[in-house]
Amino acid sequence: MSQRAGGAPGPPDGTGSSPRSSAERTGGASQRTYAGRSPVLDEAQLEVLRRYGSEHDVAAGDVLFADGDVTYDLIVVLAGEARIIQRHGQPGETVIATYGRAQFLGEISLLTGQRAYLSAVAGTAGRVLRIPVEQVRVIMAQELGLSELILRTFLLRHSILTGLGSGLTLIGSRFDAGTRRLLEVLARNRLPSTWLELEGSPEAEAMLRELDVPAGDLPIVVVPGGPLLRNPGNRELLDALGMSGRSDTDLSGVFDLLVVGAGPAGLAAAVYGASDGMATVLAEDTALGGQAGTSSRIENYLGFPAGLSGEELAARAALQAEKFGVRIKLASRAVSLSSDSGVHRIRFDDGDVIAAKSVIIATGARYNRLPLSRLAEFEGVGVYYAATQMEAQACRADPVAIVGGGNSAGQAALFLSRNSPEVHVIIRGETLSTSMSRYLIDEIERNPRIIVRPRTQVTALLGEGQLEGVKLLDTNRQQTTALAVRGLFVFIGAQPSTQWLAGQLAEDSRGFLLTGTNIPEAQLDDRNRLPLFLETSRPGVFAVGDVRSGSVKRAATAIGEGSMAVRLVFERLQATGSAVADPPRADGDSRNAPLATTLRRG
Repeated sequence: MSQRAGGAPGPPDGTGSSPRSSAERTGGASQRTYAGRSPVLDEAQLEVLRRYGSEHDVAAGDVLFADGDVTYDLIVVLAGEARIIQRHGQPGETVIATYGRAQFLGEISLLTGQRAYLSAVAGTAGRVLRIPVEQVRVIMAQELGLSELILRTFLLRHSILTGLGSGLTLIGSRFDAGTRRLLEVLARNRLPSTWLELEGSPEAEAMLRELDVPAGDLPIVVVPGGPLLRNPGNRELLDALGMSGRSDTDLSGVFDLLVVGAGPAGLAAAVYGASDGMATVLAEDTALGGQAGTSSRIENYLGFPAGLSGEELAARAALQAEKFGVRIKLASRAVSLSSDSGVHRIRFDDGDVIAAKSVIIATGARYNRLPLSRLAEFEGVGVYYAATQMEAQACRADPVAIVGGGNSAGQAALFLSRNSPEVHVIIRGETLSTSMSRYLIDEIERNPRIIVRPRTQVTALLGEGQLEGVKLLDTNRQQTTALAVRGLFVFIGAQPSTQWLAGQLAEDSRGFLLTGTNIPEAQLDDRNRLPLFLETSRPGVFAVGDVRSGSVKRAATAIGEGSMAVRLVFERLQATGSAVADPPRADGDSRNAPLATTLRRG
């Protein structure tokens, strides 16, 4: 999240792009280079892409796509020049980037279905190749080399645009709960945006006068080329951006599998379920990727020696889900579960009810909060529960503090140290070794910007209008000190998101769902059926990931559980006579084979 009221942000550190890009908010001529954002396609790659699109002559000034467009094509420049423009045709128009021959336009929003928030205009007469988004998805599924190039380029551009604050504009008060809620939605969905803080922001006041919006309507969200949203709900905001799911998706009837929660475990379950032939629905209330989607870098994930970001993991999984036909329902929170005659029905807060023969619960956990006065005043605007580029941008180059000693805290410390001169890691215990992986500890110890403060607690938040520091208690010496920081990042565990189940399924003492042999016999819904490994106390309802009692809090483990649960789902359906044909193959590989599973639809 970029906060324009505090000054125009610079580009994110360490990202790269075209030597011809220009990204000055003021419209100046300063050129900034980002190696990697604008790859030049070779002739072989161009020939492949030509099979999926059509060529068109363009004149200087032609609009290739405009902010507010429901969707847009992938544009490949064959001759001439094209420009990406913010606020095209309006005061403050800015050229974000310029592309020449054999370069392509677009970023990750093209694949996620988000409406365009920038315009593309032909800078000179020339010729372009237009590839409809449906064909882009085919390319992503079938053209391995090109799909990897396009995806990485799109993600890099998205990161740069996030740093620039391009896209939405949020105007609201840091003291308003609605503003903080919207800040979280924008951050969790990794949406490029600018927050104009009402307090002390002449720009916010000027925009409110221009839009003729009274203070009572705040917060507001200005969507480029779209509507002005007045204190929108989460669903209303994502609807306006075209991100809450396809409007033509039919969710009637009885599905084979309903996955609730789209973190790594839920995404894996949906992908494996659909790839093995199950009619699958994936429902998520906030953002694809869950908590892992906000991770700046997952470095111990097998097969990615350089690590990958949570955003990249979520984007890749979402593309796979669409490839296999998963029906995705976003901005919808599950509120109740009922079961009858082997069919489970989940009601959502928008009134929809989805019926399925099997359910995989992957709702994860919600962040624990520090027991501090004034906490709500600073949440989302100084106190954060994720460390992504948006939060780092808000803290600028000021000192920050992190509470927690787990892997999430370690990853956040390393990421924030790229820009912050001091990152203070505050832990209650004596050492990080009791809760953090060794590879992270080694990197932290080698990083001169990271200071670990053992046997320490945060006792108060300091500041007026913005977070200016925290008060610390050294529990060994019983001494209190003040520490000046711009941001406080909290990673102290979480509570399971199981309230909506109303105690229908067996839980442990902390509310996490019990599965398999850990369920006491007295709590089984059907004592004649022994629960499978990841099955809850109700036959046909499974739990995976952080919501499950005894789960290992690792992205790879969650993905493994999600995929394993699909095999167990089939076994349960087969036992109840709902499945026919053969179960999914042991190797799980259905890339070059017909669907391995056929299930009867109810």
